[in-house]
Amino acid sequence: MKMRLSKKIARLKLTAIVVIASVLFAACSNAVGQGDSGRSEDVIRVVTTIAQIGEPLMVIGGDRVEVISLMGPGVDPHLYNASQGDIKKLQNADVVFYNGLNLEGNMTEVFEQIGKTRPVLAMAETIPAERLLTDEDGAVDPHIWFDIDLWQMALEEAVEELKKLSPDDAELFEENKQAYFAKLAELREEAAKLKSIPPDQRVLVTAHDAFGYFGRMHDMEVVGLQGLSTEDEIGLSDIQSIIELLVERQIPAVFVESTISEDTIRSVIDGATQRGTEVKLGGELFSDAMGEAGTEEGTYIGMYRHNVNTIYQALTRDE
Repeated sequence: MKMRLSKKIARLKLTAIVVIASVLFAACSNAVGQGDSGRSEDVIRVVTTIAQIGEPLMVIGGDRVEVISLMGPGVDPHLYNASQGDIKKLQNADVVFYNGLNLEGNMTEVFEQIGKTRPVLAMAETIPAERLLTDEDGAVDPHIWFDIDLWQMALEEAVEELKKLSPDDAELFEENKQAYFAKLAELREEAAKLKSIPPDQRVLVTAHDAFGYFGRMHDMEVVGLQGLSTEDEIGLSDIQSIIELLVERQIPAVFVESTISEDTIRSVIDGATQRGTEVKLGGELFSDAMGEAGTEEGTYIGMYRHNVNTIYQALTRDE
């Protein structure tokens, strides 16, 4: 019986090795044949992880790019694992863009493998280290898209990659980029109203610590129940300390996020109520994912504008 079992295990191991080898062979074969049949030479195939990358590049690239974002609305990139379908999309790409700084931590090995056969850019890792935020343990905050200036810098690098792939379209990409950046400048001006919120109310309490760059840019204090990653555990002391903050500072509202359960935030509201402080649920913010495609919140600019307006209305008591 033991011998038969050992042979069965050996066969299973051999099968696994064959499957892995087949996948790697398919990836290499795909890379070699990228300019051949099955691909339109007129379009750059772009695959991104999060839509915060994909949607702006779709606007800038226009009909010269075909963009696929692996992670849609409500998807948490901290916890995301690549599927077989994702691997196939990555293998078929001409260029891959991801955020980096451990946002998509479960996909690190996948990016390393794909990067052997085509350009792969970790956009947040192009930002100078002195511009990045770190937590108390030294972990780097990956949520750089909440600083419009930093995100513009990252998009600059992505557009340069597109220009390398299609030099004939470089002028078009540059024109579209400048037009898009003009809209980012308008967005920056709109968001300046957050600084008019009274300082004692200018505190952003959310489900996890995704808004550090947003807070730095708009002079807001930011408090998250969880740390930089949604994998971080929430302790009772964390909840109690935030309740104390709400009561002491008389903060009028807290916020949920589209990718995280609102249960813990509601427990904070309940705790403040028991202490005699009325705290409302200020609304839902988009943090690690954007809204549905085809909606205003399904664009980077629309998502950002939604967050600004939601926060402003909830933290301004006379609204």
